[in-house]
Amino acid sequence: EEENRLREELRQEWERKQEKIKSEEIEITFSYWDGSGHRRTVKMKKGNTIQQFLQKALEILRKDFSELRSAGVEQLMYIKEDLIIPHHHSFYDFIVTKARGKSGPLFNFDVHDDVRLLSDATVEKDESHAGKVVLRSWYEKNKHIFPASRWEPYDPEKKWDKYTIR
Repeated sequence: EEENRLREELRQEWERKQEKIKSEEIEITFSYWDGSGHRRTVKMKKGNTIQQFLQKALEILRKDFSELRSAGVEQLMYIKEDLIIPHHHSFYDFIVTKARGKSGPLFNFDVHDDVRLLSDATVEKDESHAGKVVLRSWYEKNKHIFPASRWEPYDPEKKWDKYTIR
């Protein structure tokens, strides 16, 4: 009985900590890619999904890119480290699993031992590869040429240990 109560308390404490992590703000640098890059930055929460991020990115980009004015979030793709990131994942999912891309961590915020204020944590701390936001139609037209020819769907089972150049 005592053990079950303790177990339940620990579970609730763990869940509170996870919710706190999910609500922490992060700054995401991304590049709208239409053959060349257009860098922007957006603040999100670690618990936000890629779809929520793309929605916010779309709101920012619509002002400057007429081809995006009528586009919906489902027509956008998010590419990070040459991997096509599914809309339903959250940044938190990648952070807690320390998910890796072809050339390093997908998202590198030191969740545990970050000495800086967490609100200052930026995605591009260890590497300067901003994720790319692209129209699906652009990708379909250009997937046979670099850089889109390197992109592939994110697979959580696949391990990227060595950086490869095709």
